[in-house]
Amino acid sequence: MDRDVAGIILAGGQSRRMGGGDKPLLSLGKDRLIDRVAARLNPQVATLGLSANGDPARFAAMGLPVLEDTVPGHAGPLAGILTGLEWAASQTSCRWLMSAAGDTPFFPDDLVERLVAAVHDRPGAIAVASSDGRWHPTFALWPLGLRDALRHFLVDEDNRRVSAFMERQGHVEVEFPMIEAGNQKIDPFFNVNTPDDLAAAERLLQSLGS
Repeated sequence: MDRDVAGIILAGGQSRRMGGGDKPLLSLGKDRLIDRVAARLNPQVATLGLSANGDPARFAAMGLPVLEDTVPGHAGPLAGILTGLEWAASQTSCRWLMSAAGDTPFFPDDLVERLVAAVHDRPGAIAVASSDGRWHPTFALWPLGLRDALRHFLVDEDNRRVSAFMERQGHVEVEFPMIEAGNQKIDPFFNVNTPDDLAAAERLLQSLGS
C-alpha cells in the first residue's frame, strides 16, 4: 500500500457495446467485474473511491464512497478523474490519484508501485501504464495539483480526450509485461467491452486458476 496514493475506480461508462446498463456489475467467475477490480486496487492504495453516476445504492455492498461527476453531461473518463482528484484533495492527505477502469479485472498487482517510482523525481508528471506497445490512459497516476488544469481543459475547452490532456501536461509511460496463460500471452489491461470479451475473460480466469 502506498500512503501517498488514493485510488478511483472508473465505473461511469454507458456500456453501449454490452447492451447498456452497468457493465462493471456483470458477473465474472464467482464475483462481479468491479469487485475484482477493487480487490486488486485496494491493497495498493491508501483509500479507494468509486466514480459512478446515478443511484449509488447499486454499489452499496462495496462499502466505498460513490462519487458522482462534478461536471455535468456524462463527460467521460476525464470527468471521473477530475471528481477523484477533487475528492482526494479535500478528503485525504494523498499526493496522487490512481485511476483504474472498472471493466479491466487482470491489471498488475504492482501497478501503483511502479507508476510512483516512474515519477518520483518528476513532480507534476502523469505516469501511465502501457503494455504490448500501447498505452492505457485510464490506468494512470495523477498528481493532485493537476485538478485546476484538468477542470479548465474539460469545462472551458470542452475537450474530453484523456490522452490529449496527458500529452499537454507531460507524462511517463511504464511498460508492463503480458500475462502468461497456458500457451498464450494476454494483455494485463484486457478490458470487457462485449459479450465475447466477457466469455474470453471467463476462460482466462479459469486458466489462471483464480
